[in-house]
Order: sequence, then structure tokens, then C-alpha cells
Amino acid sequence: MSKKRTITAVVVGLGLVTLSACGSSGSGSSDADSKTVTLVSHDSFTYSKDVLSAFEKESGYTVKVLKDGDAGQAVNKAILTKDNPQGDVFFGVDNTLLSRALDNGLFQSYEAKGSDLILPEYRVDEDKHRVTPIDTGDICVNYDKAYFSEHKLTPPQSFDDLIKPEYKNLLVTENASTSSPGLGFLLGTAAKYGDDGWQDYWTKLKANGVKVVDGWEQAYNEEFSGSAGGKKAKADRPLVVSYASSPPAEVIYADPKPTTAPTGVATGTCFRQVEYAGLLSNAKNTKGGEALIDFLITKQFQDDMPLNMFVYPVVEGAKVPAEFTEFGPQAKDPETMAPAKIADNRDQWVKSWTSLVLK
Repeated sequence: MSKKRTITAVVVGLGLVTLSACGSSGSGSSDADSKTVTLVSHDSFTYSKDVLSAFEKESGYTVKVLKDGDAGQAVNKAILTKDNPQGDVFFGVDNTLLSRALDNGLFQSYEAKGSDLILPEYRVDEDKHRVTPIDTGDICVNYDKAYFSEHKLTPPQSFDDLIKPEYKNLLVTENASTSSPGLGFLLGTAAKYGDDGWQDYWTKLKANGVKVVDGWEQAYNEEFSGSAGGKKAKADRPLVVSYASSPPAEVIYADPKPTTAPTGVATGTCFRQVEYAGLLSNAKNTKGGEALIDFLITKQFQDDMPLNMFVYPVVEGAKVPAEFTEFGPQAKDPETMAPAKIADNRDQWVKSWTSLVLK
């Protein structure tokens, strides 16, 4: 599965990120009519070559994709290089970090063509149009079906379940200060239990034996007994913080493909994540950047995206793969949080979480 959205150094300050490219500011006129448009993203951005080639043929632009590390690292670097950006469009800032990008002036305004087809629940910043929603997904606890069947134990379905004695020492999660799903899980508990209740919840979760590792790759593929990688590693944790789209990935990548997913989702533990793209401030090829953002919300790209990045489309009428519907449907009532509330509390919550859970 490609969803490895680690957010290294987010809460320890932007100054710790090392830049690989620096230079003078400004949007040089020599590049204004360039036929190359550069998309900067995290490492998990993937696509079908024929779909991107169709855009290039139709638009006349050549797309250069610059993958710039994990999500938070890429956002931090983009902020630090905003006066002389590495590209024209940035994709991959999500709702947990959106306020940081907007407050630092990372994007300029652009209302994408076709944005009226974006489902209303995913729209933000509608007065300035600095970002365009591209995809969504749910961060949720996944469970190993075989383990719970063998132990004649009902899988947990809610946050409350995870602190019950029968699930002691079964859950592995990611560090909220270094991992996007780890942070999303923390925000989910804050949304569920409120400003005054989430710390008490985590005290109980810690007492119930939750294991914390640095990132998704380690948690899912090394510690979680239900994943293909975890089985090879003889992992012993049958609960993991991952995505609602993880079970479909276990089916699609299996050989031979099973008729049912080996993993399930605790739907009462989900936090909704939305990813955005924006036209970078001081982009050298603004026209190309605008055309590329338009393309990212076309039905062609939105239909193609789920089985490449294992996320859901955000545009009305876009196709959802049958595997998603069968093995990894979106949560009906996920926890959510307004970007402004995340902005006001994120860093302090992570600092408190670190002191409470890791020390």
C-alpha cells in the first residue's frame, strides 16, 4: 500500500528541514510561457502513465513530478522555498496541516475549472480558493480477521472498545509527531472526547498496552499480523492504525486474490483526511499550473486515482472501484475537525501527547 504519509519534523519547527535548492525570489518572465509544468508532492503520488500522457497531449504541457519526501517534510520544504519554489503546483497537503500552509502564504488564489463538481463536504477556503480538494480517505484502526476468529474474540469497533481489557497489548499505532496517520488518530480521539477528555483516553490506552512506532510502514508491514508484510515478519499485533482502504489493497495485491479481505476496519475509530493541491506562490508557470490543477479534478484523473493511491475521489460522479465498495467502504460517520481548530491546537496537542504517551 502506498499510503506512507510521514510528517517528519512538523512539530519541532520548520528550521530543521534541510533544503536541497535555494535561490533568488521571483517568477522569472523567461519561464512564463514554458511548456513544462512541475508538480511537487510527497512520495506517495502515483498515477497511470496513459492518463497523464493524455493530459500532456491535450494541453501541450509536459508534466514534471518532483517527489519531495514524506508529506510533512514536503510541506515544510515548500514553505521554506516559497519565494523561489521548486515547482508550480503542490499536491498533498492535508487537512491536518492545511492551516500551516495557508498561514505561511504557500499558495496563490485560483478557482479551478470544474470545481463546482467537488462534493460540498470537501470544500474549504471558498472565499480565496487557495487550495483545491483532490482526494479523501479515512484513517481507521484495521484488524486481523484470522486472529479474532481463532481467539473467538469480537473485533473492536470503536475508540471505547480499544481500552477494554480484552484488547490489551493488541494495538500498534504511529507516533503522532512523526506520522500522518498517527496524527490523524490523535485528532480523531480529540474530536471524539474533546479538549478535556482525550488525554484521559490516551492514559487508558497506554495502560492497555498500545505500542507506538515511528511510521506507517513499520506499523503496518512489520508489526501488524494481518498484512502480507506482517505475516512474513511474524508480527504479533492484530490491531493497527491505518486506512479504510487498506483491506482493498490486501486483496488487490494478493496472488492469488482472496474472495474476502483478510483484514477489516473498526468503523467507529475513523478520522477523515482530505488532500489538496494549490498553485504555489511565485510559480514560474502559472498557466501550466492552473491547467494541471484543472486536470486533477477531471473525471478522467479522479476515476484513475483510487487504485493508484488508494484514496477516494472528491468529484461528483467519479467512479469508486468495486474493491473499495466491497472491502473498504468509507466510514458513515467519521470524526472530523475544522482546519481552524486543528491550527489552534495541533502543536500543543502533539507536545502533550508526546509527554503523556512516550515518556
